[in-house]
Amino acid sequence: MTSDADVFMHATTAERAALIEARLAAALAPVASIQITDDSAQHAGHAGASAGGHFSVTIVAAAFAGKARVARHRMVYDALADAMQRGIHALAITAYTPEEFALLPR
Repeated sequence: MTSDADVFMHATTAERAALIEARLAAALAPVASIQITDDSAQHAGHAGASAGGHFSVTIVAAAFAGKARVARHRMVYDALADAMQRGIHALAITAYTPEEFALLPR
């Protein structure tokens, strides 16, 4: 039986982004918005870059209400725990509640 982490390890960059999005959407539902960016090209020559392991995520979820930034990041890391060990080298997280996101300048 193949685990999600094994699938993640052998996935293309687009498939990895889709897996990250699916994991976060399931763990933090309801999610208003998720944006995943592969930043690996910006890290050429760094560890993990050749395997496409550098990502940024901006996520808007009601689950973050009342949580400090560190707690929000922990929620994201928990949702991606096995992928963090087997395919994500670096993850930059920006996490908002829907109310916070609505107040951002456009």
